[in-house]
Amino acid sequence: MKTLGNYINCEHVASQSGRTATVYNPATGEPSMQVALSSADETRAAIASAEEALQGWSKVSPLNRARVMFKFKALIEEHADEIAAMITAEHGKVFSDAKGELTRGLEVVEFACGIPHLLKGEHSLNVGRGVDSYSKMQPVGVCAGISPFNFPAMVPMWMFPVAIACGNTFVMKPSEKDPSTTYRLAELLAEAGLPKGVFNIVNGDKEAVDVLLTDPRVGAVSFVGSTPIAEYIYQTASEHGKRVQALGGAKNHMVIMPDADPEQVVHSLMGAAYGSAGERCMAISVAVCVGDEVADNLIHRLGEEIATMRVGPGVGLPEEAHMGPLITKEHAAKVKGYIDSGVEDGATLVIDGREFVAEGHENGYFVGPTLFDKVRPGMRIYDEEIFGPVLSVVRVDTYSDAVKLINDHEYGNGTAIFTRDGDSARQFCEEIQVGMVGVNVPIPVPMAFHSFGGWKRSLFGPLHMHGPDGVRFYTKMKTITARWPTGLRAGAEFSMPTMK
Repeated sequence: MKTLGNYINCEHVASQSGRTATVYNPATGEPSMQVALSSADETRAAIASAEEALQGWSKVSPLNRARVMFKFKALIEEHADEIAAMITAEHGKVFSDAKGELTRGLEVVEFACGIPHLLKGEHSLNVGRGVDSYSKMQPVGVCAGISPFNFPAMVPMWMFPVAIACGNTFVMKPSEKDPSTTYRLAELLAEAGLPKGVFNIVNGDKEAVDVLLTDPRVGAVSFVGSTPIAEYIYQTASEHGKRVQALGGAKNHMVIMPDADPEQVVHSLMGAAYGSAGERCMAISVAVCVGDEVADNLIHRLGEEIATMRVGPGVGLPEEAHMGPLITKEHAAKVKGYIDSGVEDGATLVIDGREFVAEGHENGYFVGPTLFDKVRPGMRIYDEEIFGPVLSVVRVDTYSDAVKLINDHEYGNGTAIFTRDGDSARQFCEEIQVGMVGVNVPIPVPMAFHSFGGWKRSLFGPLHMHGPDGVRFYTKMKTITARWPTGLRAGAEFSMPTMK
């Protein structure tokens, strides 16, 4: 069976650690290859490659860095179907969803193509008599990214295109569950003209991650994953003097007001809750219905829609499935355990996906779409992130109850309100303690020229990903105050300098 090693200095490098993990096809349960779990020394070799390349790459003009990004963009577009097929084979999401993920990652590459403008800095003429002040945005140095399994293309592309365009070099640690996509992107970067050592991949587990968090040559670390790991990443890397952006977990609520369009609500909620089998950090997992009539109608309509859902492999069906399998057998079992706990805690199980079996794919890691009603805070299915196709309906009496419910939750990644009333929507956007808000938009993921990130325990670190915050994260500002005197100054001055 093939073993995927590391990618260092634009070369495929076999790991000598002797440790591997198995990559599976989630739709069939069959192993597809092995991936190396690199040693600490192998991780340091990837960092050394990035450090060696930094001196040359950081001095390349922003315009020429942008030209590499333009070529990279064209190559992704050329190989889009190939890359999407890799995502489907290792993650399990349906092919059209994989293409959509790749498109959202490509948008960040397009944003990075504008790096000459983004790095212009600021300039003030005559801040004092004959004195000018201006700023430079300079690279941080060697940067590292640690990405999750659910978006093997998009999340890495939230990180490395902006970092590289800013003049940094990069070490990527993709998820060991679906590593092939990032590897293919590295090959396309080399084809686009990226010099050796600027982008490296180290496959591995905690041993590799800990080196990235503690090695003094790494200046910045980006992470997306669960909150417990995000906290560990943030604390460990910060203690070792690095700047960190660590995106954690989510529990995204969608408030449904009595005046909302029922058709729009149901169609939006179906995709937001069950798309990608719920394995999205921006998935809607809680529908907050203001009033029992809203909830009763929603439950009825969702039941009708769920009955028509096609669940199966991401490719190969005469008509594409709406939802594929979960990533691993263990994760599917974990999601089923959450459903068990919801029943035990007294929630009403309206539709049960635990016994779902995809015809012809009996060994795949499938969990059917699941729907709970009368869910309350304190239940595990409400309090914790499930990361699966499980939607909980919570009933509240008023708009204010809905806002309090969301603001009281420990996570603050994304939320949405569905209403025809502009005043309610505007008030919601002001009051809600969540980082990304949708108004009649169920999954409010910002475009690449804005920044992505939550509040509360959904984000650790002051800066969000991509957009303006991404550029700020991957650069250090240097401010210069300059005077060019016409002659020698007369004598020393010992008081606080002021501009005159």
